[in-house]
Amino acid sequence: MPDPVRTAAVRAVLIVALTLIQAMVAFLATLAESWLAFPMVLSSVASTIAATWAVLDVWVTRQVWNQRHGVVSAPGSTARERRRERRRERRAARRAAKAGVRIPDPSGGAPATAPGGARKPRTTGTAPGGDATPEATVKGSGSGARPAGRDRAGSAPATVKTPERERELTHSS
Repeated sequence: MPDPVRTAAVRAVLIVALTLIQAMVAFLATLAESWLAFPMVLSSVASTIAATWAVLDVWVTRQVWNQRHGVVSAPGSTARERRRERRRERRAARRAAKAGVRIPDPSGGAPATAPGGARKPRTTGTAPGGDATPEATVKGSGSGARPAGRDRAGSAPATVKTPERERELTHSS
């Protein structure tokens, strides 16, 4: 059985080519003030509608073919796989947090150093009173925690004025 997309494409190309020839003949007949000009213009309009229909038929046939035969579109980048990986990590971290297990440090316990080579103190994530520090809230240990004042999408709510939001509000007029 022939490929229906290719068949529709060949048919569309022929119809479009004939329509262009017909439009050119109608234009030349009009310049020559021939009696054939008016019927050619009418048939050119009809042919243009048919050519548009033929091109749309190719597009629809291609879409149906892809859907029925399981043509899979791959993402242009690895962004989707990275998101899946981050989601897996967050789920694992949540499961570990629920189980009360401490998540191992990805750096292997190596001490954190400042750009000048001096060692930075490690943050425990709690203040002396036992309350969570802002650093713990921001870092979140990969458990899906978001910075304070942010919603699920990661954007600041309308009540919190970020510098971008303030700039947008002052320059909106």
